[in-house]
Amino acid sequence: MKGFSGLDTISEVLRKLFDDFRTKPLDLENCKLSDALFRVLAEDVISPFDLPNFDRSAVDGYALKALSTIGASPANPIEFRIVATSYAGDYPKDLRIQDDEASLVFTGAPVPEGADSVAMVEHCKRIDDVVQLTRQIHSMQNVSRKGEDYLKDDTIVAASTVLKPWHIAAIASIGRDRVLVRRKPRIGVLSTGSEVVEPGQPLKPGQVSNSTKPMLISLIEEERCEPVDLGTVADDVDVIRQSIVNGLQNCDMILTTGGSSVGEKDFAQQAISQLDGYRFIAHGVRLRPGRPTGVSMIGDKPIFILSGFPVAAMVAFQAIVKPAILRLTGAKEEPAPRIRGTLRRRVSNETGNRSYVRVRVIQKEKAYDVEPLMLTGSGLLSTLTKANAILVIDEEIEGYDEGEEVEVLLTGNPEKSE
Repeated sequence: MKGFSGLDTISEVLRKLFDDFRTKPLDLENCKLSDALFRVLAEDVISPFDLPNFDRSAVDGYALKALSTIGASPANPIEFRIVATSYAGDYPKDLRIQDDEASLVFTGAPVPEGADSVAMVEHCKRIDDVVQLTRQIHSMQNVSRKGEDYLKDDTIVAASTVLKPWHIAAIASIGRDRVLVRRKPRIGVLSTGSEVVEPGQPLKPGQVSNSTKPMLISLIEEERCEPVDLGTVADDVDVIRQSIVNGLQNCDMILTTGGSSVGEKDFAQQAISQLDGYRFIAHGVRLRPGRPTGVSMIGDKPIFILSGFPVAAMVAFQAIVKPAILRLTGAKEEPAPRIRGTLRRRVSNETGNRSYVRVRVIQKEKAYDVEPLMLTGSGLLSTLTKANAILVIDEEIEGYDEGEEVEVLLTGNPEKSE
C-alpha cells in the first residue's frame, strides 16, 4: 500500500469539479401546488393583479371619512348615520359614503367608496342606526390598502426558490393551483465491500451491517432529491464497474461507499477509471474525517467515492456532494442554523485540513458551552447521535483553545444543563 500522492483542499476540489461539471437545467414538471412543497421552483411567479385588489377592513368596525372624525372625544362624540353593512366577500355597488355616514364592515370586507378609514367597533357606541365615535382617527387607519401585499407584476416567488409553506400560501393567494418545478435529481448510491451486508441479514464473523448507505439515502432525501439504491456488491472491480454503468443509465450522479482509500482491496477508483468518458478530479482531500474521498466525472455526470465509514461519508457529503447537488438543481443554498458558545476544552487541527468536529452544545442560563466529542473515529456513529452540532475548523486555523468562543452549526436542539 502507499499513501495519496497529493491532497486537494475542499475549495480546490470544488473548483476543479465545477470547471468540468457543466450542468444542464433539469427537466420541468407541471406540479400541483399541493405537491410542490420543497420542490425547486423553475419560474418566477408574477402577480397578475394588485393584492389585495381592493381596500379592505383590517378590523370589525365602521368605515367612514377620517376628516369627519376631527375633534371626536369621549366628551365630544361625533355621530354618523349607518347606511350599509359590508361582509367579507361582499362588494357593495352604487354605495358612496358621505361626510356624516358610516358603513358597518367586518374584517376582510371591502371599504366602500368615499370611506378612507375604519373605526374599531370597541371605540364606537351604536344606538339604532346611529354610531357615536369617541376618538379621532386618521386616513387609512385599520385599512389594508389595495396592493399592500403585492402590486401587479411584482415577483411573488423567484425561480430557484425551494418552496416552503409560506411560498405555497403566496402562490395560492393569486389563484394559482399549479407551478413549474425542476425534476428531482436521481442520485444513485452503491456500497462496496465483501464484509458489508444489508440491514436485516444475519452477520457472520468479520461482517458489518451497512449503516452508511441508509444514511446517505436519507441525506439525499433531505436535499429533496430521489435516491436510487444501486445495491451492495463485493470487492470485485468488474462487478463494481458494471453496477456503476447500470446506475449511470438513469442517475444524474452516483455516490459509492467503501473502496475509497489506497488499500489493496480498494477497487472503486480502479473501476471508475476504466469507464468511457472518465475524467479524474481528485482522490484524497484535506478533510477530517473523509480524507480518502474521491471525485471523478463520467461524461457529464459526477461520481463521488466516499468512505464506507458513516461519519466520514457524512462529512464528505456535506462538504462536497451537497454543493454539487445545489449546482445541479439550481437551488439557492439555505443558511444553516448557527450558535456561539464557549469551548470546554481545546481542539486542535492539522493546518491545511478542514476539520468537522462533532460537539455537544449545552445551554447554561443565557450562555452556551461547547463540548468537543471527537474529531477522529470516522466509524463511530455514537459521535453523531450524541452530538447536536458541528464545529468546522477551516484550513488556515490550527485549532481553538479552551474557553475560546466559537460558532457551531446546529444539528439538533441544545441540551439544558442540569
